[in-house]
Amino acid sequence: MEWTDRHCRYFHRIISQNAVLYTEMVTTGALIHGDRERFLQYNQQEHPLALQLGGSNPDDLTTCTQMAEEFGYDEVNLNVGCPSDRVQNNMIGACLMAHPGLVAECLEKMQSAVSIPVTVKHRLGIDDMDSYEELHHFVSIVRESGCKTFIIHARKAILQGLSPKENRDIPPLNYDWVYQIKQAFPDLEVLINGGIKTLDESKAHLQHVDGVMIGREAYHNPYMMAEVDKLYNPDAAVKTRLEIIEQMYPYIEEQLSQGCYLGHITRHLLGLFHGQPGGRQFRRYLSENAHKAGADVDVLKHAVAKVAAF
Repeated sequence: MEWTDRHCRYFHRIISQNAVLYTEMVTTGALIHGDRERFLQYNQQEHPLALQLGGSNPDDLTTCTQMAEEFGYDEVNLNVGCPSDRVQNNMIGACLMAHPGLVAECLEKMQSAVSIPVTVKHRLGIDDMDSYEELHHFVSIVRESGCKTFIIHARKAILQGLSPKENRDIPPLNYDWVYQIKQAFPDLEVLINGGIKTLDESKAHLQHVDGVMIGREAYHNPYMMAEVDKLYNPDAAVKTRLEIIEQMYPYIEEQLSQGCYLGHITRHLLGLFHGQPGGRQFRRYLSENAHKAGADVDVLKHAVAKVAAF
């Protein structure tokens, strides 16, 4: 949440033409009672694009899934993995793993209302509900909804005692359980998520499951996505970091002309030169100047010059 907004996704689409991009989680309440245009708007270049929903009311989720289809999204994903206190209080996210029947009901209604795929993302378990048998039970119940794609974050969530940030690191990873779920349910499309940092790691996982979802590493070190398209087409071209930046300039100028604030876009670019000579200077210059009144695309060009000087 507050990371993979439309500017972030446009940037990632320049890096990879084939990776499926996911929105930040949007709650049903925000869409039904808030500014749905703001939450659902995107650039047509972002396809293939999935909307991730947070909610537990089957009717509300169905309404929002229909909105997603009307807006042209390629997929709707139900979040059953977020450990935030804010969402727990509204029966959203990982706490739903204790209610597989309700998750199945939600997914069944969502699928019946649209023609686009409806998928689910969840954890290995929560709190003391953390055995493989309980994970297997959850998947077996939820698949009865007709849902065919399960994205599994290979950690359990500890809802009592850990913050959302701590829940991304402290519970240990257990990739083997995700592999076992694929073996137990070969008819399902199973994707793995959690702690994956390189394409080589991704390729290793793809020997056991159908897909890989990458979150934080793709954000903090976005250039690791540069060779993703080669997984789809071995002859795919790989853009340089400077080519990626150059393709961002027209987009940034267009967004600024519509009243967008430069820092809202460039905050997603800070990690592009991660580990490169001048990368720290690039980040510092952008961080110190993109927020200033009247900041325009020249700020980014000056930041790039810090890298090009090496």
